[in-house]
Amino acid sequence: MIRVVIVEDETAAVVNLRSMLTAIVPNVEVVAVLESVEEAVEYFSRDVVADVVFMDIHLADGDSFRIFHSVDINAPIIFTTAYDEYALEAFKVNSIDYLLKPFKEEELRRAIDKLRRLTNVEHNEQREKRNRMAAEVLNSEMQTLLVRYKDKIIPVSVEDVAFFYTSSERVTLTTLTGDSYIVDKTLEALGQQLSPQMFFRANRQFIISRKAVKDIVVWFGSRLSPNLVVDIPERIIISKARVPEFKQWLQLAVSN
Repeated sequence: MIRVVIVEDETAAVVNLRSMLTAIVPNVEVVAVLESVEEAVEYFSRDVVADVVFMDIHLADGDSFRIFHSVDINAPIIFTTAYDEYALEAFKVNSIDYLLKPFKEEELRRAIDKLRRLTNVEHNEQREKRNRMAAEVLNSEMQTLLVRYKDKIIPVSVEDVAFFYTSSERVTLTTLTGDSYIVDKTLEALGQQLSPQMFFRANRQFIISRKAVKDIVVWFGSRLSPNLVVDIPERIIISKARVPEFKQWLQLAVSN
């Protein structure tokens, strides 16, 4: 749907424009027809939802450029006029096209196509901006977690976390002082937001903090089992395939 505002004081011109718009854009909606500068200023002083404004230049109470001295019009403008000497001034405002009366349906169609191209570009840019912002939030390293404690929600600094543990589809964190809290995130989501220098995804059950690693036991089958500075609900086993990665992480963490 394209929502249209028409600023025009000639009834025949309004009827003709409506007819051509309906032929080109079947789902067009003319939300307002304004016949004067005064009426347009009053209308655009409010919150207006419009995709395009078709505007004649010569109105009963003056030229339509006076409208822009009083209000801002955020919608694209397509000027419709019998005079060609205002084209330069028209493009100083939010104008995307300038149609000389009497214009043909094909000329109007090209103007509508131009409107669609421009608005699609703007929508794509806005969507890309939103995606970039979402990615920045997602990829930014988490500094604080909000956790549930009895009937409260409290902040816990990731600097104080010893490990995250999942069991029966519930994730808990345990701090370096041994306090445990429920976390409303999966280990997968946490792994994307925690600092890879500080935390390591040991296996399906654990993400552990470098600060919590006390020592490491060589386990059966060339696997490793880190001991932490706090009690853990079950032994942490690093698979043989992930031992090199774990050692590299541990060395980098120590050097940092």
